[in-house]
Amino acid sequence: MWQMRLPLTPLRTRVLVAFLATIAIPVAAADAPSRFVSDTILPAAMPWKGASERLIASADDSWITPAEAAEFRKTPSYAEVMSWLQRLDAASPLITVKTFGRTTKGREMIYVRASKGGAGKPVVLVQGGIHSGEIDGKDAGLMLLRDIALRRKDSLLDKVDLVFVPIYNIDGHEQISAYNFPHIRGPAEKGRDANARNIDLNRDYAKLDAPESRAMISLIRSLDPILYIDCHVSEGFDMQYDITFTYAGWGKYARHRATADWLEGRFGPAVSKALTAAGHTPIIYPSPIDTRHPEKGIRYAPEGPRYSTGYGDFIGMPTVLVENHMLKPYRQRVLGTYVLLEAALKIAATDASRVSRAKAEDRASRPTELLTRWKPAASPIGWIDNFKGVAFDTYRSPASGREEQRWLAKPITFRMPIIGQTPTETVRLPKAWWVPAEQAEVIDRLRRHGITFETTQSQRRLSLDEVRLVDPKLLQPSEGRYPITARFVHGQVEQVMPAGSVRVPADQPLGLLAASLLEPESQDSFLAWGFFPEMLSPAPNTDAFVLAALGDQLLATNPRIKTVFEGKLRDEPAFAADPDARLAWLYAQAGPGHPYPLRYPIAREIN
Repeated sequence: MWQMRLPLTPLRTRVLVAFLATIAIPVAAADAPSRFVSDTILPAAMPWKGASERLIASADDSWITPAEAAEFRKTPSYAEVMSWLQRLDAASPLITVKTFGRTTKGREMIYVRASKGGAGKPVVLVQGGIHSGEIDGKDAGLMLLRDIALRRKDSLLDKVDLVFVPIYNIDGHEQISAYNFPHIRGPAEKGRDANARNIDLNRDYAKLDAPESRAMISLIRSLDPILYIDCHVSEGFDMQYDITFTYAGWGKYARHRATADWLEGRFGPAVSKALTAAGHTPIIYPSPIDTRHPEKGIRYAPEGPRYSTGYGDFIGMPTVLVENHMLKPYRQRVLGTYVLLEAALKIAATDASRVSRAKAEDRASRPTELLTRWKPAASPIGWIDNFKGVAFDTYRSPASGREEQRWLAKPITFRMPIIGQTPTETVRLPKAWWVPAEQAEVIDRLRRHGITFETTQSQRRLSLDEVRLVDPKLLQPSEGRYPITARFVHGQVEQVMPAGSVRVPADQPLGLLAASLLEPESQDSFLAWGFFPEMLSPAPNTDAFVLAALGDQLLATNPRIKTVFEGKLRDEPAFAADPDARLAWLYAQAGPGHPYPLRYPIAREIN
């Protein structure tokens, strides 16, 4: 129980009331807040005007979007978005609203296709609200769709189609509160980051636990877009940049080079030029090393397929992460997103054949290794000479009891180091992976990803690389799973794979994705995510008097086991002092051993 120990003088009473007002949530405020919670807690916004303000519809426009009508202080609900889009669908032959799945709570997931028709046209896929408190993409996309359908911007569809998912995480979107995402300046109320099961959908592209993720991967496979854009809002430090974006590994550490080179060489310059002309200040997303010390640098690092950008890289699909700056006003962020999306459609149309060639080149490549671990490089890999930062000082916070930052809305520039990564572990890919038929959950995920595999019709005897876990540990629950970390020991064994076993060849367009899911060392492997809890169950045991008799017999009749056993007694005092461990070890030597404990069920075909 919290107790006030100081006498309540009139001054202290006023201070206490003011403090409680900042942490309490009045019932009326929870229903319809009249102002942003961030109005009282975030630093002052820097002034901004830009040419993109001309994109806003006039107040009397019958096709004004809900966000424009609310002067960007509010964002529309799922029902309001559906109603507005259905009206646009009815008004324009260019617009079609379709469903492509259901959320965890059963809501219909929708996308909008903007198209002039024509078979085989390449698709630009854009999504908003995977983190539904970061909802800029939704309102920018509605404005852009309106202008394409009704405001003479239909030429954007001459060579490409636009497929727009306004709200990916609908269940999280509808859990709206003024206290969600308090670091983001508007809208007044926002949704949550995770879905109804508290799974972050931008951590679920590889493991596919959520129905929303499975629906999105199915949509991606059906469209095979030439460009995939995922709209977010950043966290971090204050800076002058408002619209930032990046790619897997910030381009430097991409797993597939051809699509990464297109993003760096063509997409980035095109959208940066358009944003600058519209009055915005773009940059490749500066992921901070230390938000308290911006001068320590920004991080460039490889990514795994749990993320949208990492997944796109692993499958050879150009993917862009938009990370608008959290402290810029919602109006400014939405307008910048509109400009970026329009520019993206233009460069995708211009470069459609070039992108298709890059995708084909990446998918024809056959990497022989998978990078699985890395660490920060000892020295910067580059510098931004005039990084556009914002000055801050510090103050002693009564709440935290330490020095906290106070941003001053004063522009500064400084030399920003870029901190890269040094590889510390790679694994050489096998010829194939063998998955037992009973691992139905894994096989289901492979099928959903479109990874090629064959199901054997007869048993096969093979020499396979078997993996055993050493010192496994369960980590804190994360994204609906209990992740596992361990060291691994590999060894060749003769093994009979029965009929119905699944063989996954590495020689396929999605071979690198298969490796990231099936190689035990991978940070996004099924093993790392905890798909095989049976590995951690102890082997069944029996009565001590039976085990002792069996162990005595083994030691008397098997010189090899006796030699190894005596060595363990000599070298491992803890083992020597544990009667149950001694008997369990001898029991494990007596026969083929129990097939599950600490044995990774997926084998690797080397030869």
